[in-house]
Amino acid sequence: MLHEKLCSLEKSEPHPQTTLCSVVCTGTCSHFNALSCDECLQLGPRCAWCTLQNFTDFFSINERCDTPEALLQKGCSGKFVEFPVTNVKVLKDQGLGKSANHTNVSYVAPQKMRLQLRPGSQLTFQIQVQEPEDHPVDIYYLMDLSASMIDDLKMIKDLGSMLSKEMATLTSKFRLGFGSFVEKPVLPFIKITHEELANPCRSVDYECLPTFGYRHLLSLTSSIDKFNEIISKQQVSANIDVPEGGFDAIMQAAVCGDRIGWQNNSMKLLVFVSDADSHFGMDSKMSGIVVPNDGECYLDDNNEYSMTAHLEYPTLGQLVEKLVENNILLIFAVTDNQRQNYENYASLIPGATVGVLASDSRNILELIMTSYKELRSEIDLEVLGNTEGLQISFTALCQDGTIIPGCKNCSNVKAGDVVSFNVTVELKGCLAGPRRFSLRPVGFQDALEIELESQCVCDCHQTPEASSAFCSRGRGALECGTCVCDPGFVGPKCECTEGQEQISDCRQILMCDYMCSGLGECFCGQCVCHPSSFGRVYGPYCECDNFSCLRFRGELCGGHGECDCGECVCHSGWMGEFCNCSTSNNSCLSPDGSICSGRGKCVCGKCECTVPGASGEWCQRCPTCGDICITFYFLNCLCNCLYNYSTDCPEPPNAPLIALGVCMSVLIIGIMLLVIWKFLVSVHDRKEVAKFEAEKAKAKWQSGTNPLFRSSTSTFKNVTYKSRGQQNTYIS
Repeated sequence: MLHEKLCSLEKSEPHPQTTLCSVVCTGTCSHFNALSCDECLQLGPRCAWCTLQNFTDFFSINERCDTPEALLQKGCSGKFVEFPVTNVKVLKDQGLGKSANHTNVSYVAPQKMRLQLRPGSQLTFQIQVQEPEDHPVDIYYLMDLSASMIDDLKMIKDLGSMLSKEMATLTSKFRLGFGSFVEKPVLPFIKITHEELANPCRSVDYECLPTFGYRHLLSLTSSIDKFNEIISKQQVSANIDVPEGGFDAIMQAAVCGDRIGWQNNSMKLLVFVSDADSHFGMDSKMSGIVVPNDGECYLDDNNEYSMTAHLEYPTLGQLVEKLVENNILLIFAVTDNQRQNYENYASLIPGATVGVLASDSRNILELIMTSYKELRSEIDLEVLGNTEGLQISFTALCQDGTIIPGCKNCSNVKAGDVVSFNVTVELKGCLAGPRRFSLRPVGFQDALEIELESQCVCDCHQTPEASSAFCSRGRGALECGTCVCDPGFVGPKCECTEGQEQISDCRQILMCDYMCSGLGECFCGQCVCHPSSFGRVYGPYCECDNFSCLRFRGELCGGHGECDCGECVCHSGWMGEFCNCSTSNNSCLSPDGSICSGRGKCVCGKCECTVPGASGEWCQRCPTCGDICITFYFLNCLCNCLYNYSTDCPEPPNAPLIALGVCMSVLIIGIMLLVIWKFLVSVHDRKEVAKFEAEKAKAKWQSGTNPLFRSSTSTFKNVTYKSRGQQNTYIS
């Protein structure tokens, strides 16, 4: 909605002068300048419209749209306020299960309701579900009859009898059916030579049936003998690729309800048995089949899928749609090597489970019973229908007393247990028409049907007063307190003709001669102010607003006043240009009960000290002010002296003598400390000299040649000089 978008914009890009969300999102609907009742309702769930005829004599037309409380303060009494409220109406509720006093037993309550929501509003209701004690069960056994399943076919020859015996302890209404599948009988999924078509197992020297897509063999029946008989007659077939055409078979078993024999009130279980993956989607394009699967039933007179070679495999989404639509629960019984593939499929199919099948299907009975009990022990709500534009949330109230917000399923449910779900529906915006959807527990036939209407149209628009005297003597119809003018007339009361202008009435010289201050348009002699996302623009010339006042600490008028035409109008107890000054003196009272300790004045809730030297929160500190008792004593003495003309008052102390005494004392103490320090230093020096002399006397010096010393004189013989007995000496 508009106000939600504006709020999100404000949060991401806040305006420096105002906070839009603090004004708009708190429900002040008049800021959007709605000009009709319908526009007003769409602004938010707290917006109401005043239909009082003379309301605009004191307020502009957009002021008709506001919260009910604000309209009441403006003088619009309750009978003139158009304010549709969100409500829920239960249309059908016949109770649960055996407790219902009706022939048609239901396991979901209520069964039908109507919701009426304002845009942006939400409501919560409760739905109850009971697990049936003797629920009819239909099991359709859909088996892969490719050659690899030959040992499985032998193992299930008594499956019908065993299933019937086990199910008898859980329900008295149990039926079985049977169908089989292999693959599309086209290239490249099979070999198409004449011999291979007749016997696809020819290469392994075994006689088997020609390849077929899907074959329905036994409609759901309570005759276990018929089921066993059909099983005993089955033969395998073959194909040459690994994946099979199982999804073709699931689609036909789901949509051919009349041929299969599904009961409306039964728990429908489709047991899919295979040891291979399945083709889906566009896999058939490699065989030249390009026509999409249409989800229709195509069983011929022989109960075979007649379009297997003409339609593509169904997509997983198509399977989900048809299984949910026909309320069929799928049990995948597959071998361990295919478990992961089918778990991925089951995660997308409501109510589907996966069980690991032994290589020869010897555990098929245990697998079916385990899956059935698992499905019976869990109640999971699903939403069906068109819920676009709605937000639906759930809270589960399970049978053991646990409350799980955000959850729509309960586990470990036993036959006869009742669980509840709180369902919250929120409407984002107006709907084009009634919206229908339903809530149904997975595997149940019963459901809660819901019809939802958006309250975006005012009732007062349904009963207009044509040619009303209020609209300039019949120039328009009166709807919701405002005039809807006839062609050729305009104005709040249709008082002007189209094209008529009275610009001179809209001019204001003080606003630089701009028409309507540049913030509106002249309409039939009056200024119609433009809407502003920051607040309200008003005044005869659109010269005023309620958002351009001064701010204190980021808040308009300090948070203690209202902005009116650019000036702050302070609330009671506040004053000042910013409305940030309290008029109360309570915060200025000192502990002795005086205001600012008698040394200052209270300004804006704080003490301003006026006595020199006074300080502190209440001016309680003042070193230069003196003790009040001493001051009073001296003043009393002075008064007595003057009055008695005597000099009996004590003489003041001799200040120069006191100062001289203090100086002499400091000087003497300093000299004494200096003498003591000099004496201690001299004693220490004498001790150090004596110690040095003693060490010197103990030292013994030796003379000798220093091995590191080398003389500067060198003597050598000059071999070229032959003078007898003579040598040359050099000093280097």
